[in-house]
Amino acid sequence: MQFDSLAEFVAMGGHGLYVWMAYGATLAVLLGSTIALRVARRKQMLELRWAADQQDASTTTETQGTSGA
Repeated sequence: MQFDSLAEFVAMGGHGLYVWMAYGATLAVLLGSTIALRVARRKQMLELRWAADQQDASTTTETQGTSGA
């Protein structure tokens, strides 16, 4: 389909509202998914670092407790 002007392209032969809403909804879902995944990954990494720090702290405490005995 060929359009003679930008206005005709945006109108899409009377179906422009539906077409552009579909593109907008798709873009919103893709962006939302990307943001949600980044937030979840950041949270998981923080939890893993915290767990590793806790494990290191308990190992250090146990080692210090045994060496003093």
